[in-house]
Parts: sequence; C-alpha cells; structure tokens
Amino acid sequence: MATINPEILKSQGIRFVRIIWCDTGNVIRGKAIHIDTLAERLDIGVGLSTAQQAIPVMADAVAPDSGLGPVGEVWLRPDWSTLKPLPYAPGQARVFGDMSANGEPWPWCSRQFLRRMIDQAAAVGLEIKAAFEPEFYLLRMDGDIIHPADQTVFATTLAMDTHWAVVDAIAAALIDQGLIIEQYYPESGPGQQEISVRYTDALGAADQHIIYRETVKAVARHHGLIASFVPKIFDQAAGSGCHLHLSLWQGEQNITHDGQGKLSALAQHFTAGLLEHLPALMAVTTPSPNSYRRIRPQCWSGAYRTWGFDNREAAIRIPTNAAGPSPTHVEYKTLDNAANPYLALGCVIAAGLDGVQKHHSLPEPITVDPAILTEDERQSRHIERLPQSLAQAIAAFRQDQVLVEALSKDYANTILAVREDEWKAMQNFTLEEEVQLLLERY
Repeated sequence: MATINPEILKSQGIRFVRIIWCDTGNVIRGKAIHIDTLAERLDIGVGLSTAQQAIPVMADAVAPDSGLGPVGEVWLRPDWSTLKPLPYAPGQARVFGDMSANGEPWPWCSRQFLRRMIDQAAAVGLEIKAAFEPEFYLLRMDGDIIHPADQTVFATTLAMDTHWAVVDAIAAALIDQGLIIEQYYPESGPGQQEISVRYTDALGAADQHIIYRETVKAVARHHGLIASFVPKIFDQAAGSGCHLHLSLWQGEQNITHDGQGKLSALAQHFTAGLLEHLPALMAVTTPSPNSYRRIRPQCWSGAYRTWGFDNREAAIRIPTNAAGPSPTHVEYKTLDNAANPYLALGCVIAAGLDGVQKHHSLPEPITVDPAILTEDERQSRHIERLPQSLAQAIAAFRQDQVLVEALSKDYANTILAVREDEWKAMQNFTLEEEVQLLLERY
C-alpha cells in the first residue's frame, strides 16, 4: 500500500480528501475526510450503509427485493495508489475506494468485482488492457430549456475554434491527473465532443473513465457550460456512446493479432464470447431506458449482434491499422456512459473468458451494413437485432448463468433489482422527462 503522510498533503494545501465510489446506478459518489483527521482513517476509510449499492439512478431509495437494506455497515477503504489532487477543485484530492466488510472485500463492490475478473484472466495467462472512448455534449440552459453549445457538425474546425478554451482546460486537467490524451474532435451532434485517452490496464481504464467523467463535468461548469454524458439527449441528433477498446496481452506482447492481419485464435474465442453474451451484457453496458433510444440501425451504434472489420454498424468492430501489426484491439460498441465502468468491463471480461474457455467459434465477419440485408439474409447469417429495451436486456441477463455466477448470485440479484426499479420508473417517460432526470447524473 502506498505510504501517505497527511502532514505533507497539508503542506501542499490539501484540506479535504474525497474517497469515491461508483454505485450500481452509475452515480459517482464520495465522502471527504478533512486533512486534520485523515491520520485516523488512513486504513479504515469511511463507513457506508450496505444499502448504497442498491440505489437506483432516480432517487436515494433502496430498490425493492435487492437483498440489501438499511441494516449493515461496510467500509470504503482508500486505495492510496490512486491519490491525486483535483486540478479543478484546489485544496481537494481524490482517492478511489474499495468496499470491505469484516476486513474482507465486500462482494457488492463493483471495483472489487473487476479485480476478480482481472485475476480470472491472469489465471489463464491473459492480461486485459482497455480504454473507454466516451462522447459527451456541451450544453447551455435557458431556464428549463436545454440548448447545445453550438450548431456544428462532425469534426468542423469551427467547433474547435468555438470550444478551444474548455477543451484545452479539460485536456490539461486530465493530463495533470495522469491520463494520456490521444486525440480530440467535435462529434456529429451539435455541441457534441470526443476526447480520446490512451489505453491502460483494465482496473486503471475503469478508474480513468471515472476521472474523465468527473473532470469534464467540473471543468465545463467553470466555463459556464453543462457537460452531459446521457446516451440520448436530442431525438434528432446523435447519441453519446462510450465504446470500449480491449486488447489481449501476455507479458509485453499484444496477442490480439496473429501477425498476418487477422485476429489470433485466442482473440477469436474471446470475441465469440462477447457475441454469445451480448444481449445479457447490455443490462450492464447499456443499462438505462434512455440507452435504447440511441441503439438504432444505421446510427453507428451497434444495433445488431454481429462483428466485422472496420464495420461501424456491427456491435463489435475490429479496427485495422494503417501499418502493422494489425489488428491490435477489439472495439465493443454497445456501451454508453450510463454504465458503471467496473461492472461493464468486468462483465465483458467474464463473457470473453467464457469464449476462451469453451473455444467458442466466430461466425464469418459481416462486410456490409446489416440493416440493408433482408430478414432472410440476416437469419441465414445468424445476425439478430439486439434488445430494443432495457426490459429485454434484463430478461437476457436473468438467464445468463455465466454473468450471474461471475458476479455472484447475490450481487447479480441486486443489479437486477436496481435495473428493474429503473425500468419501472422510466419505461413510460418521454425523452424530455428522461433527460430532465438524468442530465447531471451521468
């Protein structure tokens, strides 16, 4: 464990240290310890009710039949290796927390769940590296009316000129926290942005995504804007996805490719596992009723259960590189920013490992937009439309024993209870009602 000296932090101007977690409803939460009492809590952290992992996104109320309630205490123990001062909140620092009970990892902790899946991958000789690729909107409010911060289209330099100050400030704040920025461009929607960060180990990738979301929203506020990661804000404009890029490693070697421009046999099995479990995965990777407004055919969102090289309409895309080696990673497209990144990545790893362990075979890659095929053509190629509602994804998840057992039946039951509570609350919402509720939750 990293050695932390509260007096040194105090001399650096730190007054509060936030210990944060991401709950089952994907709300980032935290408790802050004042620097004067930090020494007393270096190991134990802060206490939480067990009910905190059974809270849906709508309100601070426990989801029925979640198996958790107001009786019971867990401890959010700081992972001091993740401590960073917050460049957008001078005097405060952040550290990620791991939940424990009776001195042991608590099974309902999503960060601990991802660790377990990383360990399972290591047990078969694999390291998973990953990067989340989030899109978000910059918005302005006029009373209760939401307006995009510009009216530009994809990759226009006008949008770059309009938002250079806030984008530069976001990038600088991310770099200050240890993230590596790869590229930036305005996305298709008016006011929509994408800033890509470098891949890292799986746990670090999920932590990076939390840092990213917090930083973008905070810096945007400093510039008089609202940044929102809601999957679908405007009905007639592009939705915001969060594609997940995955690569398979053994030691220092990327073994995603076979050295001849194709996926390695291991990567094929892994990708086949993703395809096998895709409908169930969507209960954790596209977990909001709002998510399904984005996942439509011919919207580059991965509405069909299929894969292909450089095919942006396939749910799983294999990007190729201009120079070898290629391909170096797999892109899981059916994911958005409503997803808790630890749950999403952990379940994706569990699905991929199932494909590896059972030697699942990939069907032939699809080389066209699946939406232009006839229904008979799709059936002959075993191409299915993915769930079109959260209810359908919940039903698939409930039947998926691989994911349920990976999470543990108790944790899976809690996740299902939260998802069902969210579905019941929002299934009849208009888009405007969803956005009003979720705008600043994600």
